[in-house]
Amino acid sequence: MLKNYIKELKELAVEDVKRSDLGAELGKYQRELMDKGQSLVIFIDGFESSGRSEVIKDLIREMDPRYFKVDSSSMPSSSDKKYPFLWRFMKKMPKNGNVVVFDRSIYFEVFHNLKLKGKELKKAIEDLLFFEELLISDNTILCKFFLVQSEKKMEERVEKLHSDKFRHFFVDDKDLEQLKNYDKYIDHFDKVLQLTSTKLSPWQIVLTDNIKEASRYVLMSTLNMVKIHFEKEQIEPVIDLKPLKNNPVSEIDLTKEISDEEYDKQIDNLQAEASELLYTLYQKQLSGVIIFEGTDAAGKGGAIKRLTRQMDPRMYQVSTTAAPTKEEISHHYLWRFYRELPPKGHLTIFDRSWYGRVMVERLEEFTALVRTQQAYKEIRDFEKSLVRSDMFVLKFLIVIDKQEQRLRFESRQNNPDKAYKLTDEDWRNHDKFYEYEDVMNEMVVRTHKNRAPWILVSGQNKKYARIQVLKVFIKHVSEFLEKYD
Repeated sequence: MLKNYIKELKELAVEDVKRSDLGAELGKYQRELMDKGQSLVIFIDGFESSGRSEVIKDLIREMDPRYFKVDSSSMPSSSDKKYPFLWRFMKKMPKNGNVVVFDRSIYFEVFHNLKLKGKELKKAIEDLLFFEELLISDNTILCKFFLVQSEKKMEERVEKLHSDKFRHFFVDDKDLEQLKNYDKYIDHFDKVLQLTSTKLSPWQIVLTDNIKEASRYVLMSTLNMVKIHFEKEQIEPVIDLKPLKNNPVSEIDLTKEISDEEYDKQIDNLQAEASELLYTLYQKQLSGVIIFEGTDAAGKGGAIKRLTRQMDPRMYQVSTTAAPTKEEISHHYLWRFYRELPPKGHLTIFDRSWYGRVMVERLEEFTALVRTQQAYKEIRDFEKSLVRSDMFVLKFLIVIDKQEQRLRFESRQNNPDKAYKLTDEDWRNHDKFYEYEDVMNEMVVRTHKNRAPWILVSGQNKKYARIQVLKVFIKHVSEFLEKYD
């Protein structure tokens, strides 16, 4: 219990080292972080008026300000609330070699909401732990400090700030609320800390009644964690993936087709219905993500174009995923996709997506095998977090056979208006056709979930594929909307 921590930590002995010397040593390690391209994320959370600003000043005093950022996170803005919970935090994650210190952290909303209990608390905790796992698996050093003070010391600090003509504005309703309900907050904090302190990312409880000693302790602990990270032998984790039991991609019936007459008969009505569903999503302030993956030249672009033909363009966007930029490579691979997630009432369609991690990056060996193996779980958890945010996730895999792909490539090559679509890379991928089929199959087997299903579609007949996409979209979104009626 935190009450016991407060008593025990009063006896905590901190090595008598100058804070300035500790800060200088941490500045040295910041340069090593930059050289190694590794990131450091520090959460400074806890009671209001507990001395966060003093602790943070000492932490960053000797760091190079070009390569660190202090983020003062509190309650989400009205704009933030339109997006999934983790959206605003992922955007703030440091690029490789940089440091971010969170003055209040991703836990702020959970720590400061005494009414958060049961399923809602469980959902929030799952998101927070998922986010930490993403950082740690990406070799980010994560330090979590929770600042706690005695009730008497908090009362003194609130009164001192309140009477200071230059700093009185630091005291707000949150400080007064916590002071008034000190014991209730202690119990709530304790519950959250126990649920979110893990072996890989433990909380360190810091008593701040003596702020200089507390600051020294945080500096020393951060230094120790960074040193341990650099000194320990980097052993690649062993990923125990279950062997595949089926091959759904090779089992797709590629003979399915639709006549031109039947296509013309259905297409307009289906597009109108899809458009109406998007308006309904907007009215109910619900959002969704649609992913299109598949064989090169399978008709993804054509399917997207027909799906959105009658939709209001103000309510959807199409995000086309190309090779990552230098800026994108310097972040976690999901970083760039978080930025494209839709606000409430909108739809984002990904023309290729985060699944490049387990296809192109794996097959072309752009990424270490262990990281692509880890990605299956990361992606499942990522999509689960989107669903927890009242968003639907629908994934289409459109497939053609190797002979049809070659015919389409040759057609593009001989058509001046379409030749730009064909590159040398397309032909290289064509030579690896069956290798790509294998990684697509593994992707489907390992990431298909009822909450985020893969829909496998034959693209041999383009019109058949377009009709199928529309029908599945209408069925899936209709069922999604029924859950909220």
